[in-house]
Amino acid sequence: MESPTEVADFDSAVREPDPRIDLVSGVALVWSERLRVVRWFGIGLAVSVVVALLIPNQYESTVSLMPPDPQAIAGGAMLASMAGAASPSATAGLASSLLGAKSASASFVGVIQSRTAQDDLINRFDLRKAYGCKRYIDAREELAARTRLKEDVKTGVLSITVSDRSPERARDMAAAYVEELDKLVAQLSTSSARRERVFLEERLKAVEQDLDGASRELSQFSSRNATLDVQNQGKTLVDAAARLQGELIVAQSEVRGLEAVYSDGNTRVQAAQARVAELERQLKRISGRGEDGQAPDLEPGQLYPSLRRLPLLGVTYYDLYRRVKVQEAVYEALTKQYELAKVQEAREIPTVKVLDKPALPEKKSSPPRLLLVALGSFVTLALITLRLSVENFWRNLEISDRRRVLAWEIRETVGASAIWRRMHPRFWIRTEQNG
Repeated sequence: MESPTEVADFDSAVREPDPRIDLVSGVALVWSERLRVVRWFGIGLAVSVVVALLIPNQYESTVSLMPPDPQAIAGGAMLASMAGAASPSATAGLASSLLGAKSASASFVGVIQSRTAQDDLINRFDLRKAYGCKRYIDAREELAARTRLKEDVKTGVLSITVSDRSPERARDMAAAYVEELDKLVAQLSTSSARRERVFLEERLKAVEQDLDGASRELSQFSSRNATLDVQNQGKTLVDAAARLQGELIVAQSEVRGLEAVYSDGNTRVQAAQARVAELERQLKRISGRGEDGQAPDLEPGQLYPSLRRLPLLGVTYYDLYRRVKVQEAVYEALTKQYELAKVQEAREIPTVKVLDKPALPEKKSSPPRLLLVALGSFVTLALITLRLSVENFWRNLEISDRRRVLAWEIRETVGASAIWRRMHPRFWIRTEQNG
């Protein structure tokens, strides 16, 4: 058992104030260990220089975008037309404030940061290979870290800055952001003009197919039956039949007169009879006597339809002709509306207007090598000073100090004395010598 006097002496020794190193003693300590300080400072300086040189250069390219016109914001044009006396710009701004809508630049930021835009850029520039990433999620995180978006609240100007090791790729990626933004804004537009344009586009495709089908049926029917214009053809055939009928009457009169004078074997009589037979044959072909009026097609060797078949052909012909004309009228009307809808859609979609195009970076943006070397040297000097201070503090501790006793107990308990001696032999040699 320890006596109260020994315990009091031990407690008073423990409660003694720790030795403190003032400025003069600190300088003296560093000066006494100047060789170690210079050696370790040189090593730290060399390591800082190597690390600063190994960090690759980074180049930045910036593109600035102007905010779209107020009347181009979704819903602004419609609200402006409903307002009447108010101007479109004022109405659009009032509507945006009343509805709590974000600015167009903020919407642009959301589109740029979307997974769709990022994946398009990753695939376009093969960024997984450039960034050394196997997964898209890692490439997206790296791309987001290399992309800086800044929106000017007062002017609404949006700046997109892309950082990359290659100055050409940094410039091309900044330009690609603008292209992706323009494409996605056009695709995601939900304006009334866009919906009308999409509807008219689909309707035009259907009407065009119907028009092509009706025109094909009309052309095939006209080709099979030699019908180009039934009304004019009918009038022409009636005139031709009347002319043939008159010529036939005259020819028959000439035959009767010749038969009264000459015998049947006379050449003049035979010639007149042949002419009458030919006129009767042509008149029969034009009139269609003896034909089936329900037969839709021409007979072999027949160049044009007869009068008997012409009314039946006319019904089908005019039905097909009417379908073609109706489809043509519908197609023409839809085409006009479609063009107007495209113009209106172009007015309503927020356009991406480039204020400053991305330029090829002329100098690197990072790393600041001189700053890194200076910082590394300062940290090295601070660590050396701290090490010397700790060693001096440990040497000045009494052997009976609780902190020293606790350190020795931990050392003995852990059993790492051999390892600690190999790692810091000078420290323990000095400690044992001082002890």
